[in-house]
Amino acid sequence: MFTLLLMKDDDSKNIIDLIKDGDENTLQNIYVDNREAFIKFSKKYNVERYDAVDIYQDAIIILRENVLNGKIKVLNSSISTYLFAIGKYKIFQSHRCNSKIELNNNFHTEAENLNLDVNYLSEKLTNQQMLLNKHLPCLGERCREILTLFYYEGYSLDEITEILGYSDKNVLKSQKSRCVKQLKGMIKKKP
Repeated sequence: MFTLLLMKDDDSKNIIDLIKDGDENTLQNIYVDNREAFIKFSKKYNVERYDAVDIYQDAIIILRENVLNGKIKVLNSSISTYLFAIGKYKIFQSHRCNSKIELNNNFHTEAENLNLDVNYLSEKLTNQQMLLNKHLPCLGERCREILTLFYYEGYSLDEITEILGYSDKNVLKSQKSRCVKQLKGMIKKKP
C-alpha cells in the first residue's frame, strides 16, 4: 500500500495513468487510504458517518470518471486534496438541497401561522436579483456550476479548478469570464 497524502507531480501522473489503465488496486488503495480521514473531515460540517461514506464514494466515482474522460491528466495537488474538494462540494450541495426541501415543505405553513404575506416576502428581492434568478437557469450546466461555486458558495478559482477537473486555472478563468459575459448579454436582451 502507498501513501497518497504527500505526492510529487510525477507520482500523481503515475497514479492517474494507472487508474486510466483500469488498475482497480490503485483505486482501491486510494479509497482505503483516504476514507477515514474524509469521514473525520466531514464531521466539521455536521455530516453523519453514513452520509459521509456515501459522499466519499461519490467523490471516488467522480475521480475515476474525470480520469477516464480525460478531464484530469495531472493534478496540481495530491489526490487526497482533490477528493476532499469534491467531497466538500458534495457536502455543501447536500446541505443546500436539504435546506431547500425544508424551506419548500415548511415555509408556506409557517408563513401562514405567522400571518405573513408570502408574496410580500418575495418582493424583497432587488430588480438585479430577480434578473439573475430568471436568467441563471438559462445558462449551460457548466456555466451555472462555475458561477454558483464562485459567487454563491465562495469557492476560490483554485478550488473550482480541482472540483470541476479543469486542467488549468487560466482555462477556468476564461470560461468564467465567458459565462459572466453570456449572462450579462441575456439580462440586457430580456429584462
